[in-house]
Amino acid sequence: MLRAMIDSVDHEILQLFARRNGLVSEVAAYKRTTGKAIRDFQREKELLEDRRTRAVPLGLSPEVIESVWRLTLWASRDRQAALKAEVPENIEPKAIAVIGGKGEMGACIASMFAGLGHAVMIADLETQLTNEEAASNADVVIVSVPIDSTDKVIRAIGPHVNPDALLMDLTSIKSAPVQAMIESSRATVIGAHPLFGPTVHSLQGQRIVLTPGRIPDNDPWLPWLRSMLHARGLNALETTPEAHDEAMAVVQVLTHFSTEVLGRTLANLRVEVDETLRFTSPVYLMDMLLTARHFAQSSSLYSSIQMHNPRTDEVVGAFVDAASELRDIAATRDREAFDAMFESVRALFGPFTDQALEQSSFLIDRLVERT
Repeated sequence: MLRAMIDSVDHEILQLFARRNGLVSEVAAYKRTTGKAIRDFQREKELLEDRRTRAVPLGLSPEVIESVWRLTLWASRDRQAALKAEVPENIEPKAIAVIGGKGEMGACIASMFAGLGHAVMIADLETQLTNEEAASNADVVIVSVPIDSTDKVIRAIGPHVNPDALLMDLTSIKSAPVQAMIESSRATVIGAHPLFGPTVHSLQGQRIVLTPGRIPDNDPWLPWLRSMLHARGLNALETTPEAHDEAMAVVQVLTHFSTEVLGRTLANLRVEVDETLRFTSPVYLMDMLLTARHFAQSSSLYSSIQMHNPRTDEVVGAFVDAASELRDIAATRDREAFDAMFESVRALFGPFTDQALEQSSFLIDRLVERT
């Protein structure tokens, strides 16, 4: 009987969420006609504080209620973006060609632009439409192919891209592709790198890097691209191709390399992963999830990322040196050296450690809850 009563209350909550979702749709329509932004940080701050305050006299945990409403707000923003709340009503549809549009990232980007009302053409290995035909008939040409093939594809289609068109690529290395686009075409050139995978549940809040390569005076394409990405909830970061590749040497190469070393070490030790998970701590479980996720994907993706970044040797060398240093400290049981190393790294992170403790605790709570 108690379970039936709980089910009844839960069903009422679902009805209220549906009612709220209907109001969100009305908000999206209003924002589209008035030009208001989807996200209002001040409103979110006030709302979360109100919900936390109201939770206390009701005997509810303010932290739990805040988590529930943060997820609710995320869903609300995603709903508004899907309803084109930030897409101008008089937007001019563009013809967009996605070279490699059958791949996961190409399909993701193609779907995004189609959802914004543009006409999308897909050219890939299995399509009747050729890369050159798609490029010559498009206002925007987006190259989304493996890194190893990017230069060849760009130079093949570059001469076919209209001079007044926009030519882009989506690879995780930017210097070489941007240079190839500049050399092989007369179009506006903007490199792009989505800092997310194609299987994300939502584009809301995801980041994408833009590296303008050739932007003629009074050219409309960069503002247009910014507005399209923003309309779908993406945060665009603009930088140079060189600065991007330098950052990716740490964000991608170092991260992927350390994950691969962890996985390879487990394999060399012939660890029974299932057995270790019986004794898992939340942090070990997070490491195992990320490592298994990494090795569940394409090896060619990760090999290309590491083998094409100009700083790979430097970063990998620094990793090996650090591992050797820590091995020697552990072997000699030198606690003073370990403490000095620990403090040095702690100083590097600075105030970020407070944020890391708070947010990682949230992740651990959610992970334990799901497992």
